[in-house]
Amino acid sequence: MEPTKMAIIASESVIPTSAVNDTIIPRMGYTILAVIIGFFSVFGIILSMNVIVVTLKHRQLRQPLKFTLVNLAVADLGCATFGGLPTMVTNAMGYFSLGSVECVLEGFAVAFFVIAGLCSVAIIAVERCMVVCRPVGSVTFQTRHAVAGAVIAWVWSFLWNTPSLFGWGSYELEGVQTSCAPDWYSRNLANVSYIMCYFLLCFALPFSVIVISYTCLLWTLLRKVTKLKMSEGGSTARAETQVACMVVVMVMAFLLTWLPYAAFALSVILDPNLYIDPVIATVPMYLAKSSINYIIHLNKHAVPFLLCGRNPWAAEAESEDHNLLISSIFR
Repeated sequence: MEPTKMAIIASESVIPTSAVNDTIIPRMGYTILAVIIGFFSVFGIILSMNVIVVTLKHRQLRQPLKFTLVNLAVADLGCATFGGLPTMVTNAMGYFSLGSVECVLEGFAVAFFVIAGLCSVAIIAVERCMVVCRPVGSVTFQTRHAVAGAVIAWVWSFLWNTPSLFGWGSYELEGVQTSCAPDWYSRNLANVSYIMCYFLLCFALPFSVIVISYTCLLWTLLRKVTKLKMSEGGSTARAETQVACMVVVMVMAFLLTWLPYAAFALSVILDPNLYIDPVIATVPMYLAKSSINYIIHLNKHAVPFLLCGRNPWAAEAESEDHNLLISSIFR
């Protein structure tokens, strides 16, 4: 039997045929889930496309450090399109209606875009840490560095998601049985070895990189900002608070998105007999698919474009103190 067929057949036994699976949740529950995932998916598609269009439209945004942010938007766009929208449809129908082959393809597509986005966040963290903290001296990021980072993110994701298509690992329905994901439950030796490698290299590794990089970044910012001497009283504290809040929000957004799903996956890996209510198991999956990295996309160029030219920050002066802060830190 060919490896690819093995991966597909592994999912056939868990896919319902044509009936609403109301043994898990009532029919109305599926409708509510369809509305929730549909909202996040449509919002994610609009915002991700907005970031891409705005970056192409404004020449001042076409900088090497912005390329990885666009790469993240592309990954979020793919996740929302190939993961969120199909899940919305299957939830609306009350069961996974796409078939076994589509289950494998959907699981692969979501995992591929999700891990690429996760790696992009890690690369953004490393880039900012190297520029601000200067662990290897003064660094000037150029286009080739940004392109290399984007390539690494996609190649790394492809490298660790492709094996499931050829027998090392598999996909199955998860949560309320309306979407597919890597099989966290199977105790097959090949599957267990794949899941352990996948968890360590695609979840734990990017997570560690992000936490370490942003911890160093926040510490450096707080230390450097307090040394700046500004003419107006209170401006240093105000600028310091803005920068610190930005870093904390980005880290917290990542933790809120990924820690629940990672904790769920690790719990199942360590104890395959552990029972988790399907509805509860669905929450981490939806958080991961919602890509709360959208917070990173909300910048002062993208939001006015999204609001048809209205700038919510127009009343705020583009503070010279803030510009001084940024230029002093990156100088």
